[in-house]
Amino acid sequence: MSSEVILETEELTKEFAGFVAVNGVNLRIERGTIHALIGPNGAGKTTCFNLLTKFLNPTRGRISFKGRDITALQPADVARLGVVRSFQISAVFPHLSVLENVRVALQRKRGGSFDFWRSSSVLDKFNDRAIELIDDVGLADFTYATAVELPYGRKRALEIATTLALDPEMLLLDEPTAGMGHEDIDRIAALIKRVSADRTILMVEHNLSVVANLSDRITVLTRGRVLAEGDYATVSGNPEVREAYMGTGHA
Repeated sequence: MSSEVILETEELTKEFAGFVAVNGVNLRIERGTIHALIGPNGAGKTTCFNLLTKFLNPTRGRISFKGRDITALQPADVARLGVVRSFQISAVFPHLSVLENVRVALQRKRGGSFDFWRSSSVLDKFNDRAIELIDDVGLADFTYATAVELPYGRKRALEIATTLALDPEMLLLDEPTAGMGHEDIDRIAALIKRVSADRTILMVEHNLSVVANLSDRITVLTRGRVLAEGDYATVSGNPEVREAYMGTGHA
């Protein structure tokens, strides 16, 4: 594990009509790690994610990726640099097959318009890589299934596959196990661990058992501020963290 910082924020702040949703947040995400952002409802986690991926502009503060200031960039520019947010940027078309969805995502990486009108021979050049990605996320048995027919957990796996097709250096996962049963949670957690082998992952996640099992480092937010940071043993043993979660159902 490298100690090189790949993504960093300095005094990141977002205000909405006088309400401070994110307040002076300083994050340091190390390359090659799984870093979790947790906190009770209303803590500012999603707003923070939206700031990092430029769906929102900060009121003040700075964001840098690999030492480059990306604070003023547009979402597409940040994605092209290699910071990709799954479940938001990924393109999943419900009435296309799993293979067709991943193939479309591979076309996006190439940078041109989608080639829906092109001959199958032109599109087939993406098949080998698409099938590799489908296998990587455990969907080999669903290659020719229509996306809308997939069970919920499998659909999330497809979304991860379409995101991986963009070859991100850093992957941001927004509540990847939300709404899942135990079997799907275990499958997606194992998938996150597998795809983290050669990339950095920052995730917002409510399931603390997933956080405990996957995360190298955890940042706890409450009321828009960083309350605690460290490994799971450190943050779970912090009395302020336990108090922040009290009554939320996540303690």
